[in-house]
Amino acid sequence: MRIVVVGLGKVGRALTAQLAAEEHDIVVIDQNPEIIDNIVNIYDVRGVAGNGGCYAVQKEAFEEGADLLIATTSSDETNILACLVAKKIGTPHTIARIRNPEYERQLRFMRDDLGLSMVINPEKATAREIARVLRFPSAIKREQFCRQRFELVEYRVGPDNPLVGMPLADLYRNIRVKILVCAVARGQETIIPSGTFELQAGDKIYLTASPRDLETFFRKLNLFKERANNIMIVGASRMTYYLIKELQDVQKRVAVIDSNMSRCQDLSEKFPGVLVIHGDGADSELLSEEHIDEMDAFVALTGLDETNIILAMYAQQFNSCKVVAKINRASFADLAAANNLVDSVVSTAAVTSEAIARYVRAMQNSFESDNIKTLHRLISGRVEALEFNVSPGLPFIGKPLKSITLKDGLLIVGIVRRGGETVIPSGDDVLAEGDDVVVVTTDTTLHALRDIVK
Repeated sequence: MRIVVVGLGKVGRALTAQLAAEEHDIVVIDQNPEIIDNIVNIYDVRGVAGNGGCYAVQKEAFEEGADLLIATTSSDETNILACLVAKKIGTPHTIARIRNPEYERQLRFMRDDLGLSMVINPEKATAREIARVLRFPSAIKREQFCRQRFELVEYRVGPDNPLVGMPLADLYRNIRVKILVCAVARGQETIIPSGTFELQAGDKIYLTASPRDLETFFRKLNLFKERANNIMIVGASRMTYYLIKELQDVQKRVAVIDSNMSRCQDLSEKFPGVLVIHGDGADSELLSEEHIDEMDAFVALTGLDETNIILAMYAQQFNSCKVVAKINRASFADLAAANNLVDSVVSTAAVTSEAIARYVRAMQNSFESDNIKTLHRLISGRVEALEFNVSPGLPFIGKPLKSITLKDGLLIVGIVRRGGETVIPSGDDVLAEGDDVVVVTTDTTLHALRDIVK
């Protein structure tokens, strides 16, 4: 597919890397020629230096026209203009990154009258991901499928965990909860496990089940943590604004600390019920005065990755506290996760590129009715969890799963029936028309459900 990426900041670079890996024909546009040269040297893409909202620059990208333009510059207005120009010159699909909360009320107008195929707000999407984790603090990361009837959580196995040494085939017999370990990260190794696989301390595992069964599972292991109601946030950023809005249904006490007086005043006016403190979030005395030791969760959302890592390390001294940090630089995020420096790491670039990749993947198979509904990346992008709908005419409908020869490195991990019943599949289960099915695979180019068989 011919794709134009306008703007090569963190999001634009992450997108370029992902789309290049999927072997799309890509042209990148940025006003900085040095950035263009750097990206072109790293990835198999072409580059154009210039204003992505300019007609002549877009025409230079693809003389015969592009299939999709993705505008990810730091300016909402430039992104909207770039998409508008692209539509006028015949680009059928456009995606704009729009961050300003003031534009929220206009999104429907933008999509319909400006012809935007998709609008993505990185800060809002990342805030939503943080809120999901704070509602289920036992997990490192939490993803939802099938209209929230089915969930996938990331969890690290500690040295004293009762799961250590247990073959996965014995999991249900010992704990009596319908749950499936669908992927394991052990060091640099990525495993789609079989029933004989035994868990070890330090493994990062990915569990799938219904929300109720997940809670029951962690309760039976005495590992369940109640949702966070007392939350401290350092950094009064735009993401903090969206996070507070997401948390309004669960919050008991939210305290925000920021060193910028104008940001504090603005946030205080928008959320009168939130305690907003003007001060240095890295000051241990201030954190102590504001009772960090009584908090259920600590969220580091400053503009610096290094500061967020240090703050998270300090907050992790308080064992009952769930710690989340925004870390955008991939190398820092990997380091923090590998060394258990932070409970949960979030990245706006990763969240945004994942959402757009899901759209692009579904767009490629738009002629199929069994294309991707939801996509989440696991284990640094080496594994994907995808949701499909079982459409009419698929050759394996009604056949027991044990009779279907699936591709290597692929597992059907969950089925949600039309009536809402959630099934952790066994070999005797079958797929029926209208079911939603969740697949975990190491094949990061899977487009449609019909492609799961050999």
